[in-house]
Amino acid sequence: MFESLESNSSIIRITIEARVVIKHPVHPGTILLEEVLTTLGLGVSDAADRLGIARVTLSRILNGRAGISAQVAIRLEKAGVGKAATWINLQAAYDLSQVRTSDIKGVKPLDA
Repeated sequence: MFESLESNSSIIRITIEARVVIKHPVHPGTILLEEVLTTLGLGVSDAADRLGIARVTLSRILNGRAGISAQVAIRLEKAGVGKAATWINLQAAYDLSQVRTSDIKGVKPLDA
């Protein structure tokens, strides 16, 4: 079923890239759920099985309770759902936006 994504890959790529540049990016699990699984008509159990990961792992990613690891990014790439680097960049953009909004104390310049 993932192969059918090929015809929609440019649309999904544009959607994913657009979500990276926004000020407060969404969790990549939301993108995976809304732009990939829903488009392909896949449920969590079926997608997890096809990716070779535990259902609970995928569910945590889709619900924003876990990030997309390098391992999962590679699995997504092998399943034909974008490039691994794109998924890692989405996760990094999300993580950075979360940390930027937090209050980090005790940091001093290294050259002082």
